[in-house]
Amino acid sequence: MKFKIRARELLFFSFLLLLLAVSPPTVQCSSEEEEEIQRSQFPDAFFFGTSTSAYQVEGAYLEDGKSLANWDAFTHIPGNIINNDNGDVVDDHYHRYMEDIELLHSLGVNAYRFSISWARILPRGKSGDVNPEGIRFYNKIIDSLLLRGIEPFVTICHFDLPQSLEDKYGGWLNPLIREDFVYFAAICFKEFGDRVKYWVTINEPNHWVDFSYIRGMYPPGHCSLPFGNCSVGNSDAEPLVAMHNMLISHAMAADFYRKHFQAKQNGFVGMVVSSFMYEPLRDKEEDRQAVSRALAFTIAWALDPVVHGDYPEEMRECIGLKLPKFSAQEREILRRGSIDFIGINHYSTLYIKDCINSTCSPKSYHPIQGFVETTGLRDGLPIGQPTGKAVFFVVPRGMEEIIEYIKHRYNNILMFVTENGYASPLQENEQELLQDLNRIKFHKDYLIALARAVRKGANVRGYFIWSLMDNFEWADGYGTRFGLYYVDRTTLRRFPKLSAKWFTSFLTDTNASGHSHHEGVFLESI
Repeated sequence: MKFKIRARELLFFSFLLLLLAVSPPTVQCSSEEEEEIQRSQFPDAFFFGTSTSAYQVEGAYLEDGKSLANWDAFTHIPGNIINNDNGDVVDDHYHRYMEDIELLHSLGVNAYRFSISWARILPRGKSGDVNPEGIRFYNKIIDSLLLRGIEPFVTICHFDLPQSLEDKYGGWLNPLIREDFVYFAAICFKEFGDRVKYWVTINEPNHWVDFSYIRGMYPPGHCSLPFGNCSVGNSDAEPLVAMHNMLISHAMAADFYRKHFQAKQNGFVGMVVSSFMYEPLRDKEEDRQAVSRALAFTIAWALDPVVHGDYPEEMRECIGLKLPKFSAQEREILRRGSIDFIGINHYSTLYIKDCINSTCSPKSYHPIQGFVETTGLRDGLPIGQPTGKAVFFVVPRGMEEIIEYIKHRYNNILMFVTENGYASPLQENEQELLQDLNRIKFHKDYLIALARAVRKGANVRGYFIWSLMDNFEWADGYGTRFGLYYVDRTTLRRFPKLSAKWFTSFLTDTNASGHSHHEGVFLESI
């Protein structure tokens, strides 16, 4: 008798849920958290995918002709990485790539962003031979993706380069790297460009030079006081030199593609930037100006030259004489269509405090970053929900705001959100990592903000979740997890998190609201 009563109650409750799903209350959503998001709110041709990078997932660090990369050398120095983690094995994607492509296919994505290991293709740079095993590996990935209807978005250089180039002439601090990079890019265009239509030359040059040459937390580990205590480096000068060489390398590679490949291959070349959004810490004009300055010293530092042909005026006004100068020829190839699209890696928003008219800690601000201080706290309260990465807070409105900024500054050029992701809290256990409701809410809310920007005319045509699976998160090692798939560090088995199942539902517009799933659970229990 008790069972019958329970069954009737469940049937009645399920009926009420169905009524609510068909006839929702006529209440206006008061915040983005109450809204729902569906795949159908984006254009049909919109790309939805996930992202990874070579060093963070591949492993096989000395197999099949690959040489040491800069990260191989850097991670093998004790103390450089949390827990002395390294990328020797990582997720073993080099041997498990077919399994991982099946994961992508099961998600239902129509695009996948990955990078090519420079040291796997050209172990000794342009002075050595092309490694046929490296070519074969990426050919297999590209062909397998296309067979499943997944568009490859290929990053040529994602923080890694052969260590031999560091040893030989100092890597990005030497203009010689420009020719090496163009040679590497040309091989990629030649070998893969008949199937790859979306090319990223360099991932996040603004973030790369910050962590490699100001803070010393990425290879080659250069910095100077008060920003870090490295054995070598100049935090005031080297970042400017490295960025200059990266920008010219990008422009030269893009120019080479235009002249020798684009007409036949019909592809697109872009660059990806790290894109925090900022808000004034105080209700003061100097902090509002500091926000504009911070955006110029981070995003525009990388993008103004490749769109307009020179560094942003805000930087010229503050540190003009320190900035390297582009030659007339360099300016010409920079602004002569050196990018077809902008890749936006956006994770969070921070407060900004002006440090020109206010006192700041010497360690907390840097002239190359605009004489500003960043923080996630105001009056002790975080700007958004904290995550497992200290400077990443959940602030969905920042997604719409950063796209609006780039849209207006760069004439609404084609944009892709090439990375957006949620870092699980470090203290979570395995079960909590798998039941990642906060990651689902994060992506829902950020997609709601992205959809608003698209409706307002932003020329955004793709969204890539970082990351397909938990991986090696640079200086944080394996403790920080962004993946849709959990990776057991002992067995390397992949397990779908709840967010992976949600993403599939979102992509097929089934159960995306959450209602249908719970109704099904109730009906199955009757």
